[in-house]
Amino acid sequence: MIKFEQQRLLHKFVILDLAIQSLQRDFSVIENLKMCNVYMTMIEKLLKAITSEHYNIKRDLAKDKIKIVKWEKIDQYFSELTVTTPGEDQVLRYANQALKTQVEELLLSHINEGTD
Repeated sequence: MIKFEQQRLLHKFVILDLAIQSLQRDFSVIENLKMCNVYMTMIEKLLKAITSEHYNIKRDLAKDKIKIVKWEKIDQYFSELTVTTPGEDQVLRYANQALKTQVEELLLSHINEGTD
């Protein structure tokens, strides 16, 4: 059974992981823009900041022997995440739109922190 704090960390890890994947995918598309150097610099800074946080959370989860075993898109609306814990495996279901919104909020908050 995953404790509340571990579940919170796991959720944050998922959001950070998706943010990293999205930024990496977008990075190749940005190369075709006129102002690509500006955007690439911004994305590199974002990636650096969230990758560090992602690594730290992954390390904390590993201490508790919690890791993601499988990520499966069920349909256009939901995805399931299989997580292994010391006692048992658990399946967590996420709404894809909610994940997308949370990734956007995370990235915007990091951008806003950098401009303050």
